[in-house]
Amino acid sequence: MAENELLLSLRRSYDLYHYLLLLVVEITRMYERLIETRRNKYRPTDEEKNPDMRLLNNRLAAQLAENEDLRKYNKEHGISWADDMAFIRKILEMILKSAVYTDYVNSETDSYAADREFWRLVFKRVIYNNEFVEDYLEEKSIYWNEDVDIIESFVVKTIKRYDEKAGSKQELIPMFSNDDDYDYVIKLFRQTLLHGDEYRERINRHMTNWESERLASMDLVIMQIAVAEILNFPSIPVSVTLNEYIDVAKYYSTPKSGVFINGVLDSIVDELKKENRLMKS
Repeated sequence: MAENELLLSLRRSYDLYHYLLLLVVEITRMYERLIETRRNKYRPTDEEKNPDMRLLNNRLAAQLAENEDLRKYNKEHGISWADDMAFIRKILEMILKSAVYTDYVNSETDSYAADREFWRLVFKRVIYNNEFVEDYLEEKSIYWNEDVDIIESFVVKTIKRYDEKAGSKQELIPMFSNDDDYDYVIKLFRQTLLHGDEYRERINRHMTNWESERLASMDLVIMQIAVAEILNFPSIPVSVTLNEYIDVAKYYSTPKSGVFINGVLDSIVDELKKENRLMKS
């Protein structure tokens, strides 16, 4: 049951990746409707009759709209912004008021690279760390509460690697890069649960020099997973595990958790070495 919940959570994060890629397409379509609405006013201004068309004709957005993997996934998993038009309209307004858009439409460079860079900057400067966006996404799915930042970074990475020559067959980032990644996730999860009591007991023995009130519940969970990785994955160096989980602690727990977890895990590693249980390839 717990394992199924883990996989569902990963799937929902991957859904968010596709939602954000589709956001580029939907914002472009919203801009097209906005242009038509303004043109059809009783007395449109000259600017409304002759709007700037660069955003509408953006090559990256057009390529995304035709992406075969994106269209297939969205159809299979019901990914759609159809019920979120007010949200799309608000994001479009933010973009049109941004310096990113002003620089884009005023630039003399009209190229695929410029179109791609525009959307990269939109995500970096308009969407990323945008409280309105994050609140909306978190309300849309409980699984996205902690995923928005990392998935936004995946979207930026995808846009950066987009190639005009790839056309509709541009590859997206897979949920798992290979079977080994999937196996790693499942094994780490299982070992953390199966040996939870053993790992917690070992962790508790090394917290004698730390004030009990400094221990956040998230710290204990992070250390338990770190110990599971140290003991069950010979190919992963200890230094890599320590650095990764210290960074996780800084992000998900308290500001001082990194130092605390580093001290406890260092002590545990020394103990495992003495017990000859630290088998690393």
